[in-house]
Amino acid sequence: MRKFAMAAVGGTLAGALLTTQVAGPLLAQEAERNVNIYEQLDLFGDIFERIRAQYVEDVDEEELIEAAINGMLTSLDPHSSYLSPEDAQDMRVQTRGEFGGLGIEVTQEDGFVKVVSPIDDTPADEAGIEAGDFITHVDGESVLGLTLDEAVDLMRGPVGSEIIITVVREGRDEPFDVTIVRDTITLTAVRTRVEGDTVVLRVTTFNDQTYPNLESTLAEAIETHGGPDSVNGIVLDLRNNPGGLLTQAIAVSDAFLDKGEIVSTRGRMASEGDRYNAEEGDLANGKPIVVLINGGSASASEIVAGALQDHRRAIVVGTKSFGKGSVQTVMPLSQDGAMRLTTARYYTPSGRSIQALGISPDIVVQQPAAVPADEDESDEGASAVINNRSESSLRGALDNDSLTEDEIRQIEEDQAAAEKSAELREEDYQLAYAIDILKGLSALGPEARRVAAEAMSDDDASAESDEEAGAEAQ
Repeated sequence: MRKFAMAAVGGTLAGALLTTQVAGPLLAQEAERNVNIYEQLDLFGDIFERIRAQYVEDVDEEELIEAAINGMLTSLDPHSSYLSPEDAQDMRVQTRGEFGGLGIEVTQEDGFVKVVSPIDDTPADEAGIEAGDFITHVDGESVLGLTLDEAVDLMRGPVGSEIIITVVREGRDEPFDVTIVRDTITLTAVRTRVEGDTVVLRVTTFNDQTYPNLESTLAEAIETHGGPDSVNGIVLDLRNNPGGLLTQAIAVSDAFLDKGEIVSTRGRMASEGDRYNAEEGDLANGKPIVVLINGGSASASEIVAGALQDHRRAIVVGTKSFGKGSVQTVMPLSQDGAMRLTTARYYTPSGRSIQALGISPDIVVQQPAAVPADEDESDEGASAVINNRSESSLRGALDNDSLTEDEIRQIEEDQAAAEKSAELREEDYQLAYAIDILKGLSALGPEARRVAAEAMSDDDASAESDEEAGAEAQ
């Protein structure tokens, strides 16, 4: 018994020695790290005092500290920043859907301000600003070297005042100036119209009003058009939608999904992740959906497009989206300021992160460039006249006496609808393409659509099996 006690004591001593040997260096490293941090903070204080005492001009201490804080945050990524009390209030106003400005969503790239997208029916949109434009100067002052917030401050001003921005655009040899008059920007989150038998939902932003607007206007459009049986599908237009509230992106996705994951977020720690699932109920009543995206579709727009694409609930058409796959949390600070900090990445239902990659459309459709106003279109017009000739235009052509008046009237109405669709291609080629897809799906009938959907799922399963086999071979 005594030997056992001695052995136990020996084991305890050995364990204590081992713990001391392992924990000792770790504690020493942590202590050294804390010392280094305090030394750096002392360095910051030393520099701050020297600037106050020796800089060539008097400085505003509050502005100096704000600049230091903002510099620390903006060094992390383009979307983290400090919000002064004024900026924090502006952000809250924008979330509610009305604010003063130009009407553009911007980010920073290579030191310049890059337009993510212009907002529909705003001064910037009407002035011809496009997604992907680079803003290099504001009223002749270069934005190179400024933080994004500083550049945005340059573009702010009283409603009704004029601003000149210098733009660099791909495909243009030289920078050019654009004059814009600032205005109050009132965001209409969802605009709805009917093209033929297709309901077009144009979602411009994800603010507090997005889902309520979508729900009410979609129901009204379907009812006005004669009910669900009169509608062949829905086009969800997310082009040039820069995003907004995560909660609204989830709600809009859920509007067209009965079950399954919508999006997941993963932070620095595993415990910080969240998963959001759809609840039963489909506002589209199972009708086919086409989602339109382009390079101006970002953040919340990409969540919606990715969720509907992964669940095979919609066909995604257009061009690759912007690729902003990170989540920012706004944290209130003292003195009514706030901090916008990137806290997580989001993932589509299939587990893919689209950060810097974007959502790739199922069908790539480029929007043709507009024809310059000064280009001679006389030849094109003459060609159209020739191509529009038919049997009925020939002198002495026989009449068709095998059709009733009602059948002739129906044919003429169908022709008029087809011609209207052709006119839409001139105005908005991508939207016309999306509507044509829904017409084709409607012509197939529900059984053919089911078979096509199963074939797509089989293709996915086959592709996954091939990938797994390839991984095993490697």
